[in-house]
Amino acid sequence: MPVVIKRIIFFAILILIWQGIFLLGIWPESMIPSPFTVAETIVAGFADMTLVYDILASFRHLLIGLAVSLVIGTLLGVLLAKVKLADETLGTMILALQSVPSIVWVPLAIIWFGFTEASIIFVVIIGGTFVMTMNMRIGIKNVAPIYLKAARTMGSKGMDLFFKVVIPASIPHAVTGVRLAWAFSWRALMAGEMLSTGPGLGYTLSYASDFNNMSLVIGIIIMIGVIGSIVDQLVFQRIENKVLKRWGMEEAA
Repeated sequence: MPVVIKRIIFFAILILIWQGIFLLGIWPESMIPSPFTVAETIVAGFADMTLVYDILASFRHLLIGLAVSLVIGTLLGVLLAKVKLADETLGTMILALQSVPSIVWVPLAIIWFGFTEASIIFVVIIGGTFVMTMNMRIGIKNVAPIYLKAARTMGSKGMDLFFKVVIPASIPHAVTGVRLAWAFSWRALMAGEMLSTGPGLGYTLSYASDFNNMSLVIGIIIMIGVIGSIVDQLVFQRIENKVLKRWGMEEAA
């Protein structure tokens, strides 16, 4: 049975269970609305363009923040991999900061930037930078010594060796870092938007919660998960798989 069919059956069963719980009346509708009510709420949100504007605003925040985090993370990763002093000092701090949840940075962002889009983008940047840094560092440090020896034998050294051998050899780790940075930034985005003044999916989620609009709350949670899954599987996972196959790190299907 194809994977797509399995997934359709699985989610259909989940929806049936959800509807069954609703019909049993175990919890009030204000807590567990019907899946059909949630669907109607989502359709209404797209019909009046509210959710469309929210999605566009969220992706604007995400793309700006992710782009900056990838640049900073790549540069920091190269620094840590090539400078031992930086790795032993700055690297330790980055490793510690990587374990800090993104939502922890939100109060700091609000104090520094206020309730503006800049605070959201700041949280997104923080969310993606550290994981990109560590992956880039690992990629450069794990370049096979035989590649370096072969290149030096042919007269390559310095910046020529770095850009023609080290960087290409570290690309698989860099691509994995980009994928992880996207995932961390997406989560950070929602955390930042929930405490902002909008627009964005996170803001609308918080707004719906304040007014006890549970159907919209559940609808947006589902949308956040669906969007994250689609982007990860259709974009980043495919890119990562192709790179791994190209570099001989994964068997071709």
